[in-house]
Amino acid sequence: MLPAPKSRDRRTLLVEGMSAARLIGQLFGSAKPGDVVEVRGWIYRTRSSGAIVFAVLRDQSGIVQVTVKKGNVPDADLDAAKAALIESSVIVTGTVAEDKRAPGGLEVRATAFKVVGSSMPFPITEYQSEELLLDNRHLWIRSREQNAVMKVKASIIEGAREWLKNNEFTEVTPPILTQNACEGGVTLFKLKYFDREAYLSQSAQMYLEALIFSLGRVYSLTPSFRAEKSRTTRHLTEYWHLELEEAWVDNDGNMEIQEQLVSAMVEKALADRREELKLLGRDPDELKEVRPPFKRVRYSQAIESLRAQGFDLSFGSDMGAPEERAFTLNEKVPVFVTNFPKEIKAFYMKEDPSDPATVKCADLLAPEGYGEIIGGSERETDLKTIVAKLEAQCVPLSSYEWYLDLRRFGSVPHSGFGLGIERVVRWVCKLEHIRDAVPFPRTVARAYP
Repeated sequence: MLPAPKSRDRRTLLVEGMSAARLIGQLFGSAKPGDVVEVRGWIYRTRSSGAIVFAVLRDQSGIVQVTVKKGNVPDADLDAAKAALIESSVIVTGTVAEDKRAPGGLEVRATAFKVVGSSMPFPITEYQSEELLLDNRHLWIRSREQNAVMKVKASIIEGAREWLKNNEFTEVTPPILTQNACEGGVTLFKLKYFDREAYLSQSAQMYLEALIFSLGRVYSLTPSFRAEKSRTTRHLTEYWHLELEEAWVDNDGNMEIQEQLVSAMVEKALADRREELKLLGRDPDELKEVRPPFKRVRYSQAIESLRAQGFDLSFGSDMGAPEERAFTLNEKVPVFVTNFPKEIKAFYMKEDPSDPATVKCADLLAPEGYGEIIGGSERETDLKTIVAKLEAQCVPLSSYEWYLDLRRFGSVPHSGFGLGIERVVRWVCKLEHIRDAVPFPRTVARAYP
């Protein structure tokens, strides 16, 4: 026999009672004037005229005005409302009423007002320096702007995972600690790993390459670390890296996967987060144009175009942030730049037999000047070629023996790429700086809080 259900204790009833409160956002979709509701949240703004308090409450779903008026609530509740400072947490019971002056045209006229957690004077006011906001990042993430960015980011990631699941990719979990340099030793964070040296991962690529021999198409979403002393609006030292590897896929197929994936990510943000995008200053209709196919431009053509704009470039010059901005400023949809010179690209990229000075690679640049969001390539499969490249760079082969085994035991044509989540978020949300695309940014100058 099954055991008899336990009777609900006082704690269970309390939790159930609390869960009955309305999210603020739900009031504007379902509540009608005259409905009695309970809302919980934090005081976003407040002002008092003695006998009445106007408080704007926020929660994760939105904001609503609450009026606390003498005679409608116990005197103690009115006193509590007068004393409650910004960011105090409160529970309000009251009646929904129309008021065109209130945010959204509705307000809650309180019959009870309870302060759950009082707040000290909040250190962030309307006009503050970026440094103060960064020093108080643990508090600034409560802002409506950061709330909106994090919701858009969540939808972008959800859109990616949905597309990947529907296209036979398996999510895997590569290590963060490694002894291999994937993107170059000068940007590695080195640490002592017991009795030897190790690094924080720059990329999961090599481990994903190993996994395609079992799973075919794989992806991971992990933090990556780059010790670049770059102080630009698009660089973080720690960022979230969506990386894919695909067996039996060439560079052209790799680009098709990228454009479909990015379009799905943008489409999900448009479907779920139109209001958040508007709050951030992005017209959602601008993003409707983001759909395959994306324009493809060879590196040599891009360099010619930039030279015509006055940039001092030649074949072999890298495209940095200023060049990428100029090249994409008037674009509305991401653009692929393909076939970079092999001298400026990594050892694992496959040489293009139709153009031996270049490799079969592509950088995907976001429009409107936001720059690179993806770097990808077809991978070199010839063992002798990879060994020769590593030896030419004076790289000890011992740390790469396991990676070289992938070419010794049944190698196949394959490709892959890495997408910077925060760079996509910055573009989609129209953010000035990438640090606002992550809750707690890590840059050259900051590892606190």
